[in-house]
Amino acid sequence: MRQAGKSREFDAAGRAGRGSDRQRWRPGGADRRAGRALSLVPIGATWQIGTERNHVMSDLPVLRLRPKSKPQAIRHGFPWVFADEAVLDRRTRALPPGGFALLEDAERRAMALVTVNPVSKIVARVMDADPEARIDGAWLRARIRRALAMRERLYDAPFYRLIHAEADGLPGLVIDRFGDAAVMQPNAAWADAMATQIADALAEVTGVSTVIMNGQGRARTLEGLDERMEVLLGAAPTAPVQVTMNGATYLADLTGGQKTGLFLDQRPNHAFAQRLAEGADTLDVFSHVGGFGLASLAAGASRATCVDGSAAALDLAMGGATAMGVADRLETRRADAFKAMEEMAAEDRRFDLVVCDPPAFAPSKQALDAGLRAYERVARLAAQLVAPGGYLVLCSCSHAADLTQFRNVSARGIGRGGRRGVLIHAGQAGPDHPTLPQLAETGYLKALFFRLDG
Repeated sequence: MRQAGKSREFDAAGRAGRGSDRQRWRPGGADRRAGRALSLVPIGATWQIGTERNHVMSDLPVLRLRPKSKPQAIRHGFPWVFADEAVLDRRTRALPPGGFALLEDAERRAMALVTVNPVSKIVARVMDADPEARIDGAWLRARIRRALAMRERLYDAPFYRLIHAEADGLPGLVIDRFGDAAVMQPNAAWADAMATQIADALAEVTGVSTVIMNGQGRARTLEGLDERMEVLLGAAPTAPVQVTMNGATYLADLTGGQKTGLFLDQRPNHAFAQRLAEGADTLDVFSHVGGFGLASLAAGASRATCVDGSAAALDLAMGGATAMGVADRLETRRADAFKAMEEMAAEDRRFDLVVCDPPAFAPSKQALDAGLRAYERVARLAAQLVAPGGYLVLCSCSHAADLTQFRNVSARGIGRGGRRGVLIHAGQAGPDHPTLPQLAETGYLKALFFRLDG
């Protein structure tokens, strides 16, 4: 809930803005740097803050941009303020992570309502372009309702990403829906603090009876949040949830699986791979619960081999194949993916369709060079396993590696594997994972489809 009672402080002693009428400022005094009058007028328990052109009623603290920052980016939709772009004095650093503040530009003009985390490199995230917005249950329900309306237009069954963080106006919050259950990842401090309210709003808008919080992952560490897993509403499923996509059946472990239990973002890329899979012998490397392998079998592949390092994930893949009635055509192989590809090359194994969907090798700019080398190695090893005239699918979920970089290292790896190929399709995440144009991180997934030489 929006916190009241702490308003903006103006004097060095920190006495302004704490509900007293005795303030060290002159009403209507001039802000000489901005060249316009700045007024701070107490009205009840709130303050009227702003210039003569831009007054805002607020009981919130203020986060101000540095003079050399670029407020135009925020005004045009960029949702983050980095720590080196804001004035971080003693009072600002004392703000509680996940609290709310009024964002002002260097000329003290109100820009947006933001959530603040002084311990993060992303010191503020835009919650609402309206500086006077109130973040409460009604606000949450409105955002969820808007996101739900689009998903219901796109999908016949309630299995999709419902909330995709900044792109759905709920920064740092991910929610995947699995029928009557939902799994949420609050990867920003505000969402972690309001997890219970979010769960209540989610249940009211969608009708889900179970909400599970999966508070794990690198993003939470960067926000200074502890890892935790808990059921916020209802009861956790006692068995994996069956999810049907593109005619294939997947088993999602909502409490013990990776991320939210299933990678829903690959749905359109599974569908494109199915167009290449009829009668094919398919290899799915880094398969998790059988994403591309099971999709291929659903499309009439003769066989599929799933390779992954997790025995639990491979058990779920076999469970999905059993539910589909195709278990006799699925082989699972628990192994390190790189070692498994080297061994299969030594065995002279060849496949009509090879798919590699590895974890994020470049989760940050610091890891980019090493990540690109790893993607090139994947391409080199996988290319050697593709039958003449067969197809190779290479995926990356690293936002730090853009499409051009990933395409270049993939092509180089194919060449170093002794093969040549043409790119026939470039895929991305499905529309339930919308991309915010101003934020490249929301368009993280790349899937490149190659046909290799005969």
